[in-house]
Formats: sequence, structure tokens, C-alpha cells
Amino acid sequence: MEDQNHILFESYLSEELSPDEKLAFELRLKTEPKLKQDFKIYKELTSFLTHKFDHEEASEAFKNNLKTISNTYFEKGETPKKTIRFKPWQYAIAASVVLLVGVFVFNNFSSPRYTDFHTHQNISLTVRGDNPDLLHTAETAFNHKDFAKAETAFKALLDKGETNSELKLYSAIANIELSNYERAETLLNELKDGQSVYKNKAIWYLALSKLKQKNYEACLSILKTIPEDAEDYKQAQKLIKKLD
Repeated sequence: MEDQNHILFESYLSEELSPDEKLAFELRLKTEPKLKQDFKIYKELTSFLTHKFDHEEASEAFKNNLKTISNTYFEKGETPKKTIRFKPWQYAIAASVVLLVGVFVFNNFSSPRYTDFHTHQNISLTVRGDNPDLLHTAETAFNHKDFAKAETAFKALLDKGETNSELKLYSAIANIELSNYERAETLLNELKDGQSVYKNKAIWYLALSKLKQKNYEACLSILKTIPEDAEDYKQAQKLIKKLD
């Protein structure tokens, strides 16, 4: 979790952001899965501060844990035998340690997720044909993340005889988003076995389809076939490290 995000999260929860800043942050939460997950972790791990230790028994247990953590991270030499009385700012520091440890554990021991790796940029269809209205509908719906509407348009185009690889790729992506894996993988395998410029991109999305289904073994196997000159090679290597 980046430091500036930590500050932003706290400012938002403390209602210190201006109306425009608050609106911008909430928009980012809707469009940035990683930021949304980090914010969720932050809220969960700092809920004790928000509620100001409403439950006394839980409060005491938590304070004891914070004393242990604070001693571990902030005291030099042997732990003093006398009882240390914590000040509010010391609890805040210890809470930050809890947050950092929690994020580290989450990032290093949780299984990778589809939403961590899928990135859909806005598309601009280069296909030109006899169906400009359908093309416009497909492009607009995809860019607004209305994948059901986009796929209806993509399917209609492909059913009309369009064989363009670009349409197949975006149709496959829409179907992954809709959890229509069989349809998505049929299209992606056609691209993978062909010679279009989308060949390697299709392999990457085949792997992501398996990842979304939590079929980690199949995902890993596919990732290892992505060549070094592929656009998604570096991302594939990151995902391989998390799966191996």
C-alpha cells in the first residue's frame, strides 16, 4: 500500500476531503480494483480506531496486542520490566504497524485474483463494414463496462459473418467478465491457433479466464507459453511468481 494512499484513506474516513476530492476518490474506488481492495483492508484493520474501543473487553485485548507489537518494533534493547503506559499517539503508530503487517500477509499469502490482473482499456474498433450501428453499440457498451450489451452486439456481428480477430478478442473478454467461460475460451483458442496480431493477447486472456475460475494449475500452464516478446510477458511473470 502506497504512503499517499494511506493518507488519502485516512482523510476520506475522517471526512477531511473537499466535496470534489471525495467525489474523485469514490470514482477511483469504482474503477481501480487494487485501490478498492487496499481501502477495504485499511478499513477492516483500523475499525477499532473508528469505533474508539466501544467494547471494553475487546479494547483491552487489543491494547495488549499493540503493546507487544510496539515493544517489538519500537523499543531498543531488552524490554523494560516496568509497565509502560501508552499515549494515544503511540497506539496510532502501533496501529500503523498492524496495518502494514496485515497488508503484507494479505499480499503474500492470498491467492492471486482475476481483478488484480485484468485491465481493460477503452477500445476503438478499427473494423469497417456494413454494420456501423452494431460496431458503435459494441464499442460504447464495452467502454462503459456494460459487457452483456457489448457481447450481444459482438455476437450479432460475428453471426453476420464478421471474422475480424479484433471482434473475437473483445467478445472473448466480455464473455470472461460475464463468466461465460466456454464461449470465451472457444474464441480465444481460435485466436491462439491463428496468426493474427492478437495471438499472444489471446493466450494471456486464456490464462486470466482460468484464473477467474480459480483453476490455478491450468492458468500457470498457459502462462508459461507466453513468449518473451509478448506485450503481457512481464505481467505473466508476476502472476507466475504468485502461483508457483
